[in-house]
Amino acid sequence: MPGKKVDGLHIREDDLTGEDIQALVAIHLSGMHASSPACKVHALPVDRLRAPGVTFYSAWVRGALAGMGAIKQLDARHGELKSMRVAPEWLGHGVGEAMLLHLIAIARARGYTRVSLETGRGPAFEPALGLYRKHGFTACEAFGDYVADDFSQCLRLGLEGPEV
Repeated sequence: MPGKKVDGLHIREDDLTGEDIQALVAIHLSGMHASSPACKVHALPVDRLRAPGVTFYSAWVRGALAGMGAIKQLDARHGELKSMRVAPEWLGHGVGEAMLLHLIAIARARGYTRVSLETGRGPAFEPALGLYRKHGFTACEAFGDYVADDFSQCLRLGLEGPEV
């Protein structure tokens, strides 16, 4: 299921020191607070995205920041997707899908057998949920410290089969 090809897209590991990326993280946090109950915002601020075990990536198109995403190692075989966000001006151009595929490739390269994520429910989350489902993510039990309820849900993708 190949996605849209974004001409000139470059995804790189990022140290979160740039003003553009810090602004996109702030947009992400603001959006999560606006769309989620306060106790259900699990988006990470810049300092926690720099934590050991978290690898953060930014997506750029011809010098413009287009998106971001991170992968957190939960154990030697399990990763968690974090902080997936596309810059507003790049929505609908395939940047989110490119980042998702990049993170899945990183997980495979690390030898993970699965990647999981926690997300919310409602209209603000539907585009991302559609993308995750398109690439084989399915509902799963809560993992880590998450609690599945009428707002939070967890999804998982097994990586032991053919590549996505």
